Amino acid sequence: MRHFDHVSAARRKHLFYRHPRPFGRDDDPAVLAVALGATLYSPATRPALADDIAKAARRGVTSMVVCLEDAIPDDEVPAAEANVVAQLHRAHATGLPMPLLFIRVRTPDQIPDLARRLGDAVELVSGFVLPKFTATCGGAFLDALEQTRPLTSRRLLAMPVIESREAVYRETRTDMLHDVARLLAKHADLVLAVRLGATDLCAAYGLRRPPDLTIYDIHPVASVISDVVNVLGRADGSGFVVTGPVWEYFSAGERLFKPQLRQAPFERRDAATLRQHIISAELDGLIREVHLDKANGLTGKTVIHPTHVPAVHALSVVTHEEYCDAADILGVAGGGAMASSYANKMNEAKPHRAWAERLMLRARLFGVAAEDVTFVELLEAAGGL
Repeated sequence: MRHFDHVSAARRKHLFYRHPRPFGRDDDPAVLAVALGATLYSPATRPALADDIAKAARRGVTSMVVCLEDAIPDDEVPAAEANVVAQLHRAHATGLPMPLLFIRVRTPDQIPDLARRLGDAVELVSGFVLPKFTATCGGAFLDALEQTRPLTSRRLLAMPVIESREAVYRETRTDMLHDVARLLAKHADLVLAVRLGATDLCAAYGLRRPPDLTIYDIHPVASVISDVVNVLGRADGSGFVVTGPVWEYFSAGERLFKPQLRQAPFERRDAATLRQHIISAELDGLIREVHLDKANGLTGKTVIHPTHVPAVHALSVVTHEEYCDAADILGVAGGGAMASSYANKMNEAKPHRAWAERLMLRARLFGVAAEDVTFVELLEAAGGL
């Protein structure tokens, strides 16, 4: 699969200085973690789940989570499990291209049980999402995943979710995160990425962020994100990709604040409609939050509606300026500082090297925009209108 593959070849030729490169389920987890992009969540009870997954793939979705946990009522778990098994068997039989697919479970025993029931259809599954992950409960999930390996020829990866009360409360957070780091280090070959459960983190304080604020405006939760990146997202070889928290709005209500999109990027006459669409669908808040995710060390994002995906993927494309900076930095072996190719900043070879290496991996998967191509054009092409 490849990002922006649903866009015509002619349009891709105009958009990209360097095109996105293909990736597959068997690639290195470090590559797949960045390739996730916007991960679309879907309740496991969806009656047309197989069709939903295939349709999402055609629209450019490259990763999905089928949720057996908070997205469904407690008394519907057995029916939801049966639906997942039946729908994935159906999807497997079609032979159609599918995104990277993960199942969010409630309990460790669901992992081997579902793998057995899926049979050959487990080939569609890239791994499992592990909810409310702590060192206390997380070991059982990871052990269950290890024990599932003999049941299938597929490599199955884990995405633990940091969303428990122990992660929120200051008096337990530091010890909890370091305990999780030690546990994940023992099972590093199983871990694809660490996810953030913003809804549960907010729930610890009875909060819910409105659509005209970002998660970084909710300070009790923003401090959790900061500490998760600090402990689990380090660039020293010990860290993991940490993904952006869920954006849960997809239609507009009454706005309290002005739109968060500047008009300048949309001054082209035919882009005005796109800007209005973004504002009416509350996507301006999502766009701002993705910018802040990237600035704070997060990669990709959890989303709950297909209309969110184009914005996340358009913002994941590396700009021509970023690419030039990263190439200059990586081209210097002995350190030192230099003016950027765009003559608007200083690049330092040693301090900026980790940033440049991460950016080049994103460039490999999402491409590098042509010099004169803006986010607006990328969003239009990805399906933002």
